[in-house]
This record gives sequence, structure tokens and C-alpha cells, in this order.
Amino acid sequence: MKLVRQLSELPEDFSAGAVTIGNFDGVHVGHAVLIRRLVELAAAKRGPATVFTFDPHPVRLLRPELAPPALVWTERKAKLLGELGVDTVIAFPTSRELLQLSADQFLQSVVFDGLRAQAVVEGPNFYFGKDRQGDVVRLETLCRQANLDCQIVKPEVTAGQLVSSSRIRAVLADGQIENANAMLVRPYRIRGSIAAGAGRGASIGFATANLERIDTLLPKPGVYAATAFLGETPHLAAVNIGPNPTFQEQQFKVEVHLLDFDRNIYGESLQLDFHSRLRSVVPFGSVDQLVEQIQRDVAETRRRLTC
Repeated sequence: MKLVRQLSELPEDFSAGAVTIGNFDGVHVGHAVLIRRLVELAAAKRGPATVFTFDPHPVRLLRPELAPPALVWTERKAKLLGELGVDTVIAFPTSRELLQLSADQFLQSVVFDGLRAQAVVEGPNFYFGKDRQGDVVRLETLCRQANLDCQIVKPEVTAGQLVSSSRIRAVLADGQIENANAMLVRPYRIRGSIAAGAGRGASIGFATANLERIDTLLPKPGVYAATAFLGETPHLAAVNIGPNPTFQEQQFKVEVHLLDFDRNIYGESLQLDFHSRLRSVVPFGSVDQLVEQIQRDVAETRRRLTC
């Protein structure tokens, strides 16, 4: 899979295939259905399967106060799409000039001229061009005029509701990790860098890594069973998101206790896959009570992730 930022970076043999355009935030099972059709159509056209996405989300330029928190960063999005069979991801730099293009201008410059597409695949809620002027009806008309195949893929439904990035954000904000993961192609993941903390965890026998500079949505405060990745190496982890009320600390933190691990990793990067929520963040009457609960959290994390 090739990740590029500009159309000019594409090799000649990475054009003249099938294209889909969208944000693909999180890369969920609805996206996977669309990508499956994209890959099939690209094979029929004997060309690449290409995703054209935006970096950053257009709303961050147009109305930043309404911009939703991201579910995935660009490089991971590209990796997940690659796992689904995509050949090329174009993470195009979003600019006001790009957003000022009319629907016809956008399709002509990006899809017809820039990518020399032979086919386009989209969902029914696709809009494009300035002020979202273009919809799937306009898309089908323009593609027909240009003699391009255009296919509209039905959205995916789970539990009677459409699968969408906004729905995934809502269930994550409610701590429903299992429900979020059921809609995603891979467990929900965040990333950050490890900073030094107060060292209180180590003093009670449970050293923690404080994760900072997180650039995606955090789940609801609570304690979670997770898998931590230092590079490509996985480690079981119990994760506390939120304050530490037992010690009268209200600072919001992400504290990661790596099971069966004893190494100084300050300054390193770490990624976390969330699997299940163990409990809420609550104050304890004593340090001993807190330690007993952490012991139960660790045991439950081990049980859930090794069964």
C-alpha cells in the first residue's frame, strides 16, 4: 500500500483504476463493505484501488469549533485501508482553495484529470464540492457523461442503526468499548508518548506509564483492559483514564500499567488497543483498598485478554 500527499507523487501505474473519496475516520465495517466493492471494481478495470481522503478533516478549516475528535491518525488509517486491499491512499492536504472548488470542478480536477479514474465507488451520503453542492445523483450524472462506472454502496447496519464514525464516537464517549470494536475493523487504538509522572504507582507496587500528546478521541473515564504496543511488541495492560480521586488529584491522565514488565520507557512512543471497560474511576478510603482493587483489575485484565 502506498501513502502519498499529492497527486503529483503518484507513479504512472497508480492511476486509471477505481477511486473512492471520503474521510474514512476510524475505518469501520461500513467502510470495509465499500472498500471491498472498490477492490473488486479496480480488479475488473485492471487498475489500482485508490482512496482519496483529506488531512485534516475539512470541518477543521471551515468550522473548527464543530470539528469532531479524530478516531484514527492518517498513517494508521492508511495501514488499515491497506489491509482491506487498497493500493493507494492519498491523504490530500486540505486547503481553502480545494474547498472552494465546485462539485464539477472537484470531480474534474481530482478524479477525471488527476487520477484518470475508470470507476468511482461511494456511499449514499456522499457530498462533494463547495458547500456540499454535489450529491450521489450529481456524481452519477457526471460519471455517466465521462463514461465512468459509478457504484453506490448501501450503508452497513448493526443493532438496527447505521454504522458511522459519529455513532462510534458516541459509544466510546459512553465507555462502550466492545460495541465500538464491533463496528471497527480493528480494536480501537490511541497513541501517545510516555512522560514521567509522580511515581506514586511504583510506590504502591504498580508502576504506570503516563501517556501524553494523544491526538485521537479518548474513551470515557474508567479502567480498561488493553493491549499496549512498544514498537511492534504487545504487552497486556490495565489502563486508568481520568483523575485519581483517592489522592485528591483531579488532573485528567492516561496511566498505563504494563503487566509483567519492568523497564524504563520514558520518552518512548506507545500505542493502546482497548478491549473492555472494567470499572469506573472511584475514590477509595485508603491506599490499601486501592491496592486491592488494582490487584483485581490486573487479574481481570489477564483473565479477559488471555482466555
